[in-house]
Amino acid sequence: MVLVTLSLLVILVATFWLYNKHKFSYWAKRGVPSPPTIPFLGHFTETMSTKQGRWVFDNEVYRDYNKNGLAGIYAFYSPILLVCDPEMIKNIFIKDFDHFTDRRVIQSPCEEDKCMNDMLSNINGEKWKTLRSVMSPTFTSGKMKNMFHLVCDKADALVAFSLAEAAKKSSVDMKFNFGRYTMDTIASCAFGLECNSLVEEDPEFPRKVIPFFDMGIQRMIKFILFMMAPKLFKILGLYLALEETDFFVSVCEETLASRRKGTKRGDFLDLLLEAQAEEVLTNPSKKQVLDDDAIISQSILFIIAGYDTTATTLAFAAYLLAKNPEAQHRLRQELQDVVEQHGGITYQGIMESKYLEGVIFETLRLYPPAPWLERKCTKDYIIPGTNVTVNQGRYIQVPVWAIHHDEKYWPEPETFRPERFLPENKKNVTNYTHIPFGLGPRNCIAMRFAQMEAKVGIAKLVLAADLKLSPGKEEIVLSTGGFLLKPEKELFLLLEPLNEE
Repeated sequence: MVLVTLSLLVILVATFWLYNKHKFSYWAKRGVPSPPTIPFLGHFTETMSTKQGRWVFDNEVYRDYNKNGLAGIYAFYSPILLVCDPEMIKNIFIKDFDHFTDRRVIQSPCEEDKCMNDMLSNINGEKWKTLRSVMSPTFTSGKMKNMFHLVCDKADALVAFSLAEAAKKSSVDMKFNFGRYTMDTIASCAFGLECNSLVEEDPEFPRKVIPFFDMGIQRMIKFILFMMAPKLFKILGLYLALEETDFFVSVCEETLASRRKGTKRGDFLDLLLEAQAEEVLTNPSKKQVLDDDAIISQSILFIIAGYDTTATTLAFAAYLLAKNPEAQHRLRQELQDVVEQHGGITYQGIMESKYLEGVIFETLRLYPPAPWLERKCTKDYIIPGTNVTVNQGRYIQVPVWAIHHDEKYWPEPETFRPERFLPENKKNVTNYTHIPFGLGPRNCIAMRFAQMEAKVGIAKLVLAADLKLSPGKEEIVLSTGGFLLKPEKELFLLLEPLNEE
């Protein structure tokens, strides 16, 4: 009996070993290098590790296994192609976009997840194409200009609050303050609400938002179970939506009702209602893509996608300016010239501030909020110049952080140099090597708004105060959890008010 048991065990182990060898030979058979794998898991532990950021693993693969612009990894037994060459990236994201129109989406069968299911970033195919085309006019530069005064009001509040704190404290947590600034800006521009989170003791809006960015163990387990066994997930009566979603749905419904009574602010919600009316006028016989449920979903997406990413970019930018006083002085000089020319911080003046743009772009190069991009292949595709085929249903990923830090494209890649992006130097930037907002038709739809919000926040702060590093906290520590690149803890800076002349 013991011999039989041992024999069966040996057979099982050998079968498992052979199966793993077969599954993890996918890239080797295609001449694409790949790092060593862990049985069954592949590289899942490296890509989901909380001990080091995902970008660290991507960078190692990019440096050590990148051959002719390609490298292979595995999520469990599923092969994923890392595309590292700028020309290949252009082909996939722009030229041959019709082969990669989709993203990895989470379409839950649970009614509680309907709001999440209808978000622009979480739909594919014709539904995405139609909704994107309806929403795109909402984010033109002209529409952003109309919301500029709303952003400026919140930036003024940010500066006033930060300077008041600086007068009472030795250093100010600007990560916290920027988070409240972006929250107040989104609440104003997306919902028409004045939540005043900078001054209230325990503001409701931020309290309801924070859980969306807390990927705890329980939420992670639910997510993995849904991805691996969606039918079991449904049988168990589970759903992915957070309880806090109901709060934002209720706020949206109340605001929509108010707007239809005649209240107008020229904000994001008004623009969506205009897009909805235009859709009905243009195609009265077709089913609406941008119905009220869709408007609510996009409004909540605006919070989720815009709150943490912009706040983090601002925190990194302030830190880099404090660490590089010469760059800060040059930026302040440019902004003072803009104020003198335009009589204040205006939309046109901000758009003409080239060094300010360089500061934001260089910050996004060093610290891209999304360290990698991903697309799903919708029909078989041969990578140009190779014999490597990406089959329908497979995923490709682009290691954004690794490309942004490659000395081949960026001399002294760890050095903060905003002048890289000045008009006279842009010719030196290799195309498709600076991709913080994605590329092609599925890039970040709110890119213009995010840039405007970041530029105004930094401009107002730099004109009002000299930013300096807090003693003992000169180095920033990056968070290794979650999917976004951000500081692990508080970001304390010294703010010295500038004397007005």
